Amino acid sequence: MSEVLRVENLTKRYISGFVLTRKVVGAENVSFSIGKGEVLSLVGESGSGKTTVSRMILRLIKPTSGRIYLNGKDIFAYSIEDYYKKVQAIFQDPYTSFNPHYTVNKVLKDAANFIKMGSNDKSKSKEDAAFRSSLETIGLAADEVLGRHPYELSGGQMQRVLIARCLLIGPELLVADEVTSMIDASTRVAVLNELSRLAKEEKMAMLFITHDIGQAYYISDKVAIMEKGRVVEIGSTENVLFEPKSSYAKQLVTSVPKLHEKWELGLESIYRVD
Repeated sequence: MSEVLRVENLTKRYISGFVLTRKVVGAENVSFSIGKGEVLSLVGESGSGKTTVSRMILRLIKPTSGRIYLNGKDIFAYSIEDYYKKVQAIFQDPYTSFNPHYTVNKVLKDAANFIKMGSNDKSKSKEDAAFRSSLETIGLAADEVLGRHPYELSGGQMQRVLIARCLLIGPELLVADEVTSMIDASTRVAVLNELSRLAKEEKMAMLFITHDIGQAYYISDKVAIMEKGRVVEIGSTENVLFEPKSSYAKQLVTSVPKLHEKWELGLESIYRVD
């Protein structure tokens, strides 16, 4: 499996306060890698450093120290345009990812225009076919969402539109940050299934960030557990969640008593979805 993302000793320290300042550790010496078509879940409670790590990978904040490589190249060696053609993100609140005045068509058209920078291809019919294909691929009826505004769609539909947008761009790495926390349990299952399919069929590397150990178990190939800015345990999903070594990992795992039913009943069993 070829490596897409590699994080080495990534550290971020913030300065807190104006008069009596102190350093706050957002992340410290975080290291992991993700291969093509592989899903790594970054798991931990709020404040554990998960989002800080994702924001550094997305170039939204700069690390205090450490390096991040995409396809063996330092991420800051890429131009902004080239980097975001290769790396995309889906965030917790899908509504904040859309301008409320834009329709779904506008969101998808902006994605199409982004990947065709410098191109003279103005074929509307070709774009429309691509929009419909990407929506239908992730389980949305194109006629039900095209032309609509964000407030006319459910949270689950919105997250799927964002997945469709990613399909259009075709990134090599997708960062999914708490993407199911604002949607209901039954829709949550569908969105996780689409993300899993996206990684496997489109060969996309995925960093899945969650506080929910059940979701991490359902979707991941590897799990890294974070506590107070540090990765305290990392490895294959089965090893980390069935044979945890750190006390923090053991505490997280015992909070989800039905993990063993993953393969027999699916995520629905964990969330008791009827």
